[in-house]
Amino acid sequence: MNAEKIKSLWLKKNEDRRLHAGHSWVFSNEVDTHRRGLEHYEAGDTVIVRSDRDKFIGYAMINPHSLICARLLSHQEDHPPSAQWLHDRVWQAHRLRQSLGFEAHYRMIFGESDHLPGVIADRYGDVVILQLATAWMENHRAELVSALRSIDGIKTVVLKNDSRARSAEGLEAYVEVVEGTMPEFLTVLEDDRVFEIELKHAQKTGWFYDQRFNRQQFLPLIKSTGEALDVCCYAGGWAVALARRGFNVSAVDSSGHALAQAKANGERNGVSIAAMEGDAFEVLQGLVSQGRRFDAIVVDPPAFIQRRKDEHAGFAAYRKLNQLAVQLLTPQGFIISCSCSFHLPAELFPPILARAAQFSARSLQIIASGGQSPDHPVHPAIPETRYLKALLAAGSPEV
Repeated sequence: MNAEKIKSLWLKKNEDRRLHAGHSWVFSNEVDTHRRGLEHYEAGDTVIVRSDRDKFIGYAMINPHSLICARLLSHQEDHPPSAQWLHDRVWQAHRLRQSLGFEAHYRMIFGESDHLPGVIADRYGDVVILQLATAWMENHRAELVSALRSIDGIKTVVLKNDSRARSAEGLEAYVEVVEGTMPEFLTVLEDDRVFEIELKHAQKTGWFYDQRFNRQQFLPLIKSTGEALDVCCYAGGWAVALARRGFNVSAVDSSGHALAQAKANGERNGVSIAAMEGDAFEVLQGLVSQGRRFDAIVVDPPAFIQRRKDEHAGFAAYRKLNQLAVQLLTPQGFIISCSCSFHLPAELFPPILARAAQFSARSLQIIASGGQSPDHPVHPAIPETRYLKALLAAGSPEV
């Protein structure tokens, strides 16, 4: 790529501060459109981001139709992004996971945290599920696939480009195998447990690898007998782990496909999972009415706050769901409560549990807190890369 032919994108005065601090996003209202309007750029192009004083800041991908109109790719003026640049970034991400001990089942690429904006890649043995959320990465998908295929052991690459984020970039949704043969099932190995996910019914990229570290840290702290409830169970990650520790587990999900997979994964691991299909709030309210009680409860819902304007309703939803869960908890039971909403700050999550307990005249003691697994690294200057919150709390008798 010839840097002399790359268009420049100028920022307004002082709008480069966040970028100099390490963030990589440029919002459309930060662009000096008097120098060059956004209509002069094509989605997926490479641009040079410059300060109001014409100082080079970095190379970026651009989409003039998106609120996040540019995402920085590189700060090296003499080395504009290229196929080799993409190859090197993919291998940097791969080597990090290798150094952390991940072998064949893990998140390979985590977007901005791996300096590959808009790219998510999960590995399932010799299969990689790749998701591209930006026009620039869509334009360079062949180079990305080539880089992934150069990693030993990878034979199949599936583009599962059906995420909601693509619509913000004006990209169509599709699922396509670009290397190898389209798999019917994805196999996951997590510690001593094995799971299978039917690809056509898979959520996001198939498996929630981000919870693995929390399961490893939390479950050994919980007394492993009695009744357990996994709310929003998906394919049974928490449910199977609880059952393998000795609990009688009931799993709740609104998706019949998810529950069928959770039950099948239980059988695959030598345990039985009881399924409860329905809306989580309604199912839990019904269990409260029945006087049911559980010794361990996992609350791991989808993101209730996907946009800032959803905050009020989202906070109320988290509070209500946890409130119902606490009512179902035995006096000395344990609750694991999670949120994958970036817009729910970590410091506001414990007060949600406190209010949920207060409603039931109960108190909780937070035993441990967690976040996303190490294969989902956090970029210290991009708070959006830190999204998962998880709390392990012990119940107490009514107060």
